[in-house]
Amino acid sequence: MMQSNVVNNYKPGNQPLRVKLKEKLLYWLRLTSHPVVKTYHGYGTSTHCMLLGHVLDLSPLPRKKYRQNIWTNSLALLRTFMVSAVPNKLVRIKWDNNYIEARTADDGFFKFEWEPQKDLEPGIYNVEVELPDPRGDNYPLLACSNGSIIVSHVNQFAVISDIDDTFLISHSTSILKRLFVLFTKNAHSRKPFEGVVKHYQLLAYAGAEKNEPNPFFYVSSSEWNLYNFILEFSMKNQLPGGVFLLSQLKNFLEIFKTGSNKHATKFMRIARVMDAYPVQKFILLGDDSQMDPVIYASVVAHFPGRILCVYLRHVYKKNITNVKELIEKIEAAGVPCCHFVHSREAIEHSYSIGLIKRVQ
Repeated sequence: MMQSNVVNNYKPGNQPLRVKLKEKLLYWLRLTSHPVVKTYHGYGTSTHCMLLGHVLDLSPLPRKKYRQNIWTNSLALLRTFMVSAVPNKLVRIKWDNNYIEARTADDGFFKFEWEPQKDLEPGIYNVEVELPDPRGDNYPLLACSNGSIIVSHVNQFAVISDIDDTFLISHSTSILKRLFVLFTKNAHSRKPFEGVVKHYQLLAYAGAEKNEPNPFFYVSSSEWNLYNFILEFSMKNQLPGGVFLLSQLKNFLEIFKTGSNKHATKFMRIARVMDAYPVQKFILLGDDSQMDPVIYASVVAHFPGRILCVYLRHVYKKNITNVKELIEKIEAAGVPCCHFVHSREAIEHSYSIGLIKRVQ
């Protein structure tokens, strides 16, 4: 898991008593008020790269232990929303011996996009994001963070997957149930749907070499606040590694609105990925609890010939009529669609259309 590497000149002996007391209180709450650069996995091609992140001046310290205790888990969730963003801050990375700069938006979000001087081979490229002192380069960095750019192989297909109620049991159709599992469980005690990890692993290596898996992009309406949680859950359950593209950061007062972001932005994030890989075919995986059927039908219509198959997990009975109409629309465009309850049905479907092959 990528952690922020904070660099600062904080010296407790030189600080006023109130500042030292504040620092101790925040540390007891597992928070820091020092500048932090959070960097997420970036992605790119041989000719174009993108890297995302946030700059915060209040954020939780990394979680190290995962106790099965309701209060511990509740406090950990609350901390993920105890954040304060830093707008209009200069951040930079060094690439090909030159600095590439960006500025944070109002919510502290930054995005680097650049074209390398020479074509990149598939692989993982490590970078360091720096938050320089505005007084100049003669002063130490305020903070820095390690990041990586994934330049994937152009394989048989790439996978775009939703998260909540697609592979992570989340109860998105009931705000009370969703909040209950968020507050009482952690990344080690939350559960994936039965069989989903097997399906994803089969898709990751279908027609691919072991060291060149099909790329995965996890696009969700969950907030960036939950990035470390989702990343830890994915690694704990051995889901294929990939790029996570989440929704706008929320603050503490918005915690009860978690997961209720505008779904139109989800289509835009999927479109950006597909535009970045114009010759790559894709598989879409989602569920029928919210807007995935609508979004995926729009993706199929917007990118004709680019989608090999759509998978929708059936978790919401009340939406069945609308979902059936959208599935008919997807299939009318010549794209197979599997609407399933258990992942073994999705696996069998992948076998039946030749996405994955049975081992003899």
